[in-house]
Amino acid sequence: MTESERYILVVVRGGEDTRDAAESVITALRGAGAIPVLADVDAEEICAARPGVDGLAILGRDVQVPQIELAVVLGGDGSILRAAELVRGGTAPVLGVNLGHVGFLAESERDDMDEAVRRVISREYEVEERLALQVRIKDRADTVVYETWALNEATVEKAARERMLEVAIEVDGRPLSAFGCDGVVVSTPTGSTAYNFSAGGPVIWPTVQAIAVVPLSAHALFAKPLVVGPDQAVAIELIEGTDGSGVLWCDGRRSHDLPPGARVVVRRAAAPVRLARLHRSAFTDRLVRKFRLPVEGWRGPGTRPTTATVRTSPPEGEGHP
Repeated sequence: MTESERYILVVVRGGEDTRDAAESVITALRGAGAIPVLADVDAEEICAARPGVDGLAILGRDVQVPQIELAVVLGGDGSILRAAELVRGGTAPVLGVNLGHVGFLAESERDDMDEAVRRVISREYEVEERLALQVRIKDRADTVVYETWALNEATVEKAARERMLEVAIEVDGRPLSAFGCDGVVVSTPTGSTAYNFSAGGPVIWPTVQAIAVVPLSAHALFAKPLVVGPDQAVAIELIEGTDGSGVLWCDGRRSHDLPPGARVVVRRAAAPVRLARLHRSAFTDRLVRKFRLPVEGWRGPGTRPTTATVRTSPPEGEGHP
């Protein structure tokens, strides 16, 4: 393999339809002179189901992360989070083709897959950088014992169903409040429509640089969702002398046990996550489409809405009421 070769990571796990889509994408990439790269477990699955698929490179063996130009993800949001994990440490953006349910992070749907692959091959896409989180666990001696990152959220949760967590919340080195709860979600704007949303946290537009903090089932008067600046550090301490132990989850993919006295510090990561975008669509339209929000009766600038015609996106050139 030479420096001039193009390496496109294809991330795919799923059923028969997903494998069909993967075979189509791999064939198109090879036909354009690019080299499809797969993680070893994905390659084993595809090659076992599709013996005719060949010419693949294996991530970490044949090709290293910094060599990847772009990752094409066939699946839902979980697969996109997995792809972001696979290319972490490189500069490759992630492009999602939704084969799942909501697919909030995906850029294209299954019907647009061929066009998406064509634009990947011709490099007709823009790159959007999303705030990511650096997550550290410290022990009683303030020593970092575990470090990871998150695109959506870092969540401190109780380890035992029958016990509550006793936590103290700190922002920028100052104590804010202490209470019993089921856990605490610390979310990015990207993750604000995921666990944060289900927990009652605010939806944050991706262009807003902020971090949300949402207690889960807290026994306290002051336990409302908070939104802090991107340069604030949020710490969650498991109060010593209590029986409750916890577990840290990042993006629902990486976990680490938390004994009483552990301290989880969350702040903005130095390196963002890069998403490839094919369309300049308003985030409002994405919310309406993915959550199927009712917009009947909307009267936007210059419109004459009828019962049969309701626009869900502003006309070209309009950005504000």
